[in-house]
Amino acid sequence: MIKITKNILIFLTLGILLVSITGLPIIQETDGLKSQGTPIAKYGSANKLVVCGDRLCSEYPGGYEQFKRDQGESVKIGTKAVEPTAPTPVPTPAPEPEPETTVEEQVEEIADPGSVLRLSRANVPAMIPMHQGFYNGESVYYIITDSSDPAHAEVITENQGWRVEVAPLLANAPAEALSKTYMFKNGISGDGVHGFQGEVFTSTPAQPEDYSALTSHVHVTWNDGVESRILDSGEMIMAAADAGDITLAELPVVLNMPQIVWPEGQMMVKEDKTLTDETPYGGGQILDIDTDGMIVTFIAHRGWGPDGRTIYYIVTDATPSGPASMMGVTPVSSTASLIANAAAVDLFQFRNGLTGSGPLGFQAGIAASGPGDANYSPMWRIFMIGWEDPASALLLETIDDINAFKEDGLINVNIARPMDSDHIVNCPFIDPFQ
Repeated sequence: MIKITKNILIFLTLGILLVSITGLPIIQETDGLKSQGTPIAKYGSANKLVVCGDRLCSEYPGGYEQFKRDQGESVKIGTKAVEPTAPTPVPTPAPEPEPETTVEEQVEEIADPGSVLRLSRANVPAMIPMHQGFYNGESVYYIITDSSDPAHAEVITENQGWRVEVAPLLANAPAEALSKTYMFKNGISGDGVHGFQGEVFTSTPAQPEDYSALTSHVHVTWNDGVESRILDSGEMIMAAADAGDITLAELPVVLNMPQIVWPEGQMMVKEDKTLTDETPYGGGQILDIDTDGMIVTFIAHRGWGPDGRTIYYIVTDATPSGPASMMGVTPVSSTASLIANAAAVDLFQFRNGLTGSGPLGFQAGIAASGPGDANYSPMWRIFMIGWEDPASALLLETIDDINAFKEDGLINVNIARPMDSDHIVNCPFIDPFQ
């Protein structure tokens, strides 16, 4: 017996030493849970490693007993059963005061978030090379944006280093919508389309009844044995033709050659040259005219092609005078003859609906053709789109959108008649990033 007792004592002593050295607790079972050295009914610091839900019981308010109550279970403490109690409410932190907002911010919050259309790069600068020509012996500065003939478009594009769009429909323009321009095929080298002296115009915007940016194409060729010289007026050209010095040949080619500076004036330059996506449409379409560097900087406006592609266009002239004045471009009455002509294409603008960068302050317009299309033209017949319920306006991006919404009775589409007149706008589609 004494020997057995000694062995037991040795075993107990080794166990105590093991616990003190390793820190490992003696585990015993109580109510199906494992307790580290002390029964669960005697919850205390010895139970600090028991888990109560997502935390240690030593960190749970009220300890293990309260945790069990909160779980809807009875807990037996001693000989008395304690029924579960309602979970201890967790205090809700007081909300932080919201920062004060301005009246403008409050209005913006109240407004329908779909009521404003913000396009990126809605207005960008477009630097276009100018050429120098003549009218009645004085200088004219102009640009060339479109040609009815692909061959001329290619030649001019190469000479000026800036792309000329092919616009086959311009060949349909009636004579009353054109102004005559003389272009030299040989003679003295210069800034002309074919590399010789500058073109000679027969009118400028100072003659509004005669002027048109659309020009009929008359080739001037110096005859053999004749010493070439500068001819800087229509009268000089006719006199040289009568003398047999030159030969004139009319070609079925129409070019879009808007004049920027002429002897008695120039196109309007926008006063505020800070260009943003919210820059107002009116007040001028030009940011800068540099006759020394032979560059004019237009505002290129973003819109949609017929299939939703992004397009950019500039505005050079319009009829009647009211819209021309609003946009700050040249008034040209002669192009009114295009209203029912195949040289013009439909362009749809919006008179209400989503606030945006369009001419009237609503969403940008949609064109019935785009650069590269067989039916492209820079001359646009304007239609106005109105929403029956402007508050329910959505973004339209394609001709199919227009047709579908019109068929459903959600929009009305009417030809524009400002000043009770035919409305045509010269809006060449360009690539401002070339």
